[in-house]
Amino acid sequence: MGNQARRIKGNLTENPGGATLHGAAATAPCCETEPSLDDKVRFLSHTLTSGTRTPELKETRMSWVFLTGDEAVKLKKPVRLPYLDFATVQRREKACRAELALNRRLAPDVYKAVVPIVRSGGGGLALGDGGDAKREVVDWLVVMRRLDADGTLERSIAAGRLTALHLDRLVSTLTEFYRHAMPVLISPESHLRGWHASLAVTARTLFDRRLDLPGGLVRQVHRTQRRFLAAHSGLIAARVRDRHIVDGHGDLRPEHIWLTDPVRIIDGQEFNARLRAVDPCDEIAFLCLECDRLGCPSAAAHIRRSAAHRLPGGLPDTLFTFYRCHRAGLRARLAATHLLDPGPHPPEKWLRLARTYLRLAAADARRLERLM
Repeated sequence: MGNQARRIKGNLTENPGGATLHGAAATAPCCETEPSLDDKVRFLSHTLTSGTRTPELKETRMSWVFLTGDEAVKLKKPVRLPYLDFATVQRREKACRAELALNRRLAPDVYKAVVPIVRSGGGGLALGDGGDAKREVVDWLVVMRRLDADGTLERSIAAGRLTALHLDRLVSTLTEFYRHAMPVLISPESHLRGWHASLAVTARTLFDRRLDLPGGLVRQVHRTQRRFLAAHSGLIAARVRDRHIVDGHGDLRPEHIWLTDPVRIIDGQEFNARLRAVDPCDEIAFLCLECDRLGCPSAAAHIRRSAAHRLPGGLPDTLFTFYRCHRAGLRARLAATHLLDPGPHPPEKWLRLARTYLRLAAADARRLERLM
């Protein structure tokens, strides 16, 4: 284990404390002798305590994150979902190593190391390098440098301190990233089948009666998106043939973007390469959608205008609007999925988000109708 990783080994002991876990039903079953997720969370909560300062814990559907003074340590949950599989230690190791490598593209000084949790000789848990055959590796961690949350694009919008310089620096970072991103080799036919499948799943989810979402808006969005694909599939096929589909970020939200110098962007999709196979026009459209959702349309307009001049092929208006509409529908679907499969966050959050994104999707659908 390298020097950077050793920093989190400090006061290594077994942890007698406790932690309250949510979403336990989503964890995969394990043998009787395997440490449970609860065991690992308790161990890390104690191990990462410095003096009297315990780490701040954040839970997501897929992981636990331990925030210390200057580091963030992520433990992936043993979950299996339609778009990822973290059910085994081997799969979680692979995901951790992919997360490190992929996110170093846009945040090279943030992602520090992958560190194993091992079973020590006495049966307790310890942090190690996995090199001792007698010490069984029971899980893996991603160790990151902790960034100041106030530096994100999301917080900057909320605080009203966003500047044109921030946005120009962000667009420059993104366009440079896309210029060097690896093209994804896929046939236009396969790519279009993926679009049709995605729209079908979104509509089926949003029409679920348990969600009580406005059926008229769902129908409007779905109908317009299907009409676009029927009439303008050639636009998307041309983007594939012209090698505009690249191995991108996959989740370009303002909360993942730090407006530092240089700009740092974290939390790319490491667990499913298909989610990173994107048209840069699509990712920029998603980022602009998120800026609008956060109440800053001027930032969305600035990003779009600046990126259109810098990206090969630009940001064609009809295609950009379709991508925005699809992303809004997709985010509504993901929020709805959380409602139907409860996790650590209250359902009110997801219902509010689903309705917000559906309204945004409907507005983009109306705009798309005018463009077609």
